[in-house]
Amino acid sequence: MLKTKVVILNWNGEQWLSRFLPRVVDTLPEWASVVVADNGSTDSSAEVVSRHEGVEWLPLGENYGFAEGYNRALNGMEGDIFVLLNSDVEPAEGWLTPLVERLEANPQLAAVQPKILSHSEPTKFEYAGAAGGYIDHYGYPFCRGRIMGTTENDRGQYDTPKEIFWASGACMAIKAEVWHKSEGLDGDFFAHMEEIDLCWRLQLLGYKIEVEPRSVVYHVGGGTLPNNSPRKIYLNFRNSLYMLHKCLPEGDMWRLRLRLWLDRLSWAVYVATGKWSFARAVCRAHCDYRKARPMLDTKRNALPHSANERLPQTVFDGWIVWRRLCGKQRFSQLGIDK
Repeated sequence: MLKTKVVILNWNGEQWLSRFLPRVVDTLPEWASVVVADNGSTDSSAEVVSRHEGVEWLPLGENYGFAEGYNRALNGMEGDIFVLLNSDVEPAEGWLTPLVERLEANPQLAAVQPKILSHSEPTKFEYAGAAGGYIDHYGYPFCRGRIMGTTENDRGQYDTPKEIFWASGACMAIKAEVWHKSEGLDGDFFAHMEEIDLCWRLQLLGYKIEVEPRSVVYHVGGGTLPNNSPRKIYLNFRNSLYMLHKCLPEGDMWRLRLRLWLDRLSWAVYVATGKWSFARAVCRAHCDYRKARPMLDTKRNALPHSANERLPQTVFDGWIVWRRLCGKQRFSQLGIDK
């Protein structure tokens, strides 16, 4: 079995490490090890980790965010497989082996995620990844098992391995060679959407992304940043624009321009409903995107775009928000899972 490093990026996550690190250690095969990379925590995280023999503590010195934090942790790390694991994730027994076996069996496969269920409601899929991630033509993410804010019950309906567009950063296994080749996550994202951007860039390099439902983990979700946070709204809106600017084929750049107008519609809804902090977050996201366009042009030019390039086949042909408004609450109703 390939040498595997399970890397937990931590920032003041003492409560999550106390709660879930013992389970991670207990479910680890002999060919894998755990590293806790710390983004300058000021709590007692280091003390919690020191109680677990064999778990490596890797201090990064300051809070670099999810993206750059993982870059700094992994760029000098040895191993064949890296597993990015959130501190608020509890793995089921035998969770790691199916992920590594899947990567070993397919040279074209870059990354794979498990089935991700809700820790508070274990019979339901969890928002951040569920049974595999997708995006629509305008960069809106959704999942096999989660459309917008609606998560499905897990009835085994998505228990087959499948090619997907993105694997969740809550739990993603990726080949170390591919990580280095792709230069990892985009540190300018700081947090949120960075794993979707990475998976898109991996597909531009000719690789595939999959979900392996034999592997199961339970995610608390919102453990590091609440879902109703204006900061999270800002990062999601800004980073979606960053990703589209970098990764869209030249012939599809009009989708970015339309997305800007759709964001303005979201801003209007926030204003109309009195969610002023959310409306300000959207405005700030657009302002920062405009400032970043020269930098994004440079990054775009470094990617392997081609004249006849098309969107990956795993991009949903349509607008997921409209489908949800039309009553499509389950992934199976979209006609993708065939």
